[in-house]
Amino acid sequence: MSRVVGVASGRAAAAAVLAAAVLWGTVGAAQELGAATAQPFTVAAVRTVGAAVALVAVLLIARRGRDLVLVVRTGRGAALASGVAIAVFQVGLLTGVREAGVALGTLLAIGSAPAWAGTFAVVAGRRPGVRWMVATMLTVAGAGVLLLFGTQGGDGQGVVTPSPVGIVSSLVAGAAYAAYATASKRVLAAGATGPAMVAVVFIVAALVLSPLLFVGDIGWVATPTGGTTAVWLTVATVGGYLLSARGLRWLDAPTVTTLTLAEPLTATGLALVAVGERLTGAGAVGAALLLAGLTLVSGRSAPNTVGARGA
Repeated sequence: MSRVVGVASGRAAAAAVLAAAVLWGTVGAAQELGAATAQPFTVAAVRTVGAAVALVAVLLIARRGRDLVLVVRTGRGAALASGVAIAVFQVGLLTGVREAGVALGTLLAIGSAPAWAGTFAVVAGRRPGVRWMVATMLTVAGAGVLLLFGTQGGDGQGVVTPSPVGIVSSLVAGAAYAAYATASKRVLAAGATGPAMVAVVFIVAALVLSPLLFVGDIGWVATPTGGTTAVWLTVATVGGYLLSARGLRWLDAPTVTTLTLAEPLTATGLALVAVGERLTGAGAVGAALLLAGLTLVSGRSAPNTVGARGA
């Protein structure tokens, strides 16, 4: 009976992470459609500060402020590392999207995260399971096909080629997200609740990025389109990271980062429909490989539990 409950919890966790990835997949398109003239680092700062304020407000309204104190007491170091990692991820991802395109920038960032997470796990002395390794090979192969052959510019005149800045920024973002997933797992294992953990992480990230609000131009937020974009970025961030935290409670970091490859699928779809990028036949193959990997890893039979308390 306990195994049945564990499997059900693992599947629910996988579904939560997939839902989070879909929300995150809208971020790049939102930036390019609603804040096209804004500097990516200001968009990252607005998104992060807004999410931190919203998360703290939710906890206080729910009278769960004490949970924040628990995170600080039991997982201060890991929460600090997670917060710094998220700050780096936000800037890296949005810069990559601007410099390499919505689909390619997201694919580079999220597509590289499972490999980074697996590397971190090996360094820590853990060996990811065979299912994860096969799923990751499929998803990374799919991301690679999409990256090399999958999208064309809106004029249809050629495959989009990411700039060196876009490549480096996106790869740094992938490493930062994997570091966040790994460190956050430790915070949850110490007994913290998911919402409180995410709130503390974003408080740290907001403190890191808030100075950028005074360096860059944030006038775009005052426009109707920019203000709407800022609100959506906050909603997508808060909802996504709360769902992801629930998934992290039951799944290991490599699995979570593999499941988040649903994010570039969403980003690619929005790039096709809203931004004007085009999917080639090879791109369809890449998307199919991504879906195969996601299906494989979400169907894992034994979740990695770290406690029964819900997020």
